[in-house]
Amino acid sequence: MFNLYKLIELIVSIQLIVITTMLPVYIPLQLIDKSINNLDIPITWQFPIIILLTLIFNKEVVFRAFSIYIILGLFVTPVFHQGGSVGYLLTPNFGYLLGVYPLVRIIDNLNIGNNIYLANFLKYGFLGIVSMHLTGILYNLIQIIFYSHFDIFLYNLGKYSIGKIGYHFLMLFPLFLVIKPIKRLKIAHND
Repeated sequence: MFNLYKLIELIVSIQLIVITTMLPVYIPLQLIDKSINNLDIPITWQFPIIILLTLIFNKEVVFRAFSIYIILGLFVTPVFHQGGSVGYLLTPNFGYLLGVYPLVRIIDNLNIGNNIYLANFLKYGFLGIVSMHLTGILYNLIQIIFYSHFDIFLYNLGKYSIGKIGYHFLMLFPLFLVIKPIKRLKIAHND
C-alpha cells in the first residue's frame, strides 16, 4: 500500500543527508584586529543531521534514506564528502559511512518510549559515535590487511578517526538545543 507520509519522510531525509554532506563546519573567530576569521573543522553536518533525523522519524526511514544515498554516491553522482563512484569503496571514508548504520540503530533507542532526555541523549550519542568510528577502523584494518599496506594504518587512524572523533562528540552539543522541540513534536505526533 502506498503511504504518502512515509514517502515524504524518505525524500526529506535523503535531501537533508545529501545537502549536509556538502556543508563544512566553520567556527567564526574574532581576532585582535576585530576581523572575523573562520576555523575550518574537518567534518560536515552529516552525522548530526542523521542523529536528528533518527530522533524525528525512526531508524527504518533513515536506513532507507541512507541506503539510497550510498547507492547514489556509488553509482549515480558523487554526493559523498570527498567524491563518489565505485572506487570510493577502496577509501577509508567508506568504512565510516558504513558506521552510520550502527549509529542510527543505537540512536533509535531514544525513540523507544519517547526516551529523549539529556543524559540518555549523551549516552547513546557517545555510544553511537564510538560504534561508527569502530566500524570505520575495522573497515580500514580489513583494507590494510587485504592490500598489505600496514604502514598507512596509523596515518588513516589519525586522519579519519582520532582527528575527527572529538569533533563528532562536540557536534552533539548543538543538538542539545533541539532535544526539547523534538520531544514536543513526537508527543504531539503520537496524540
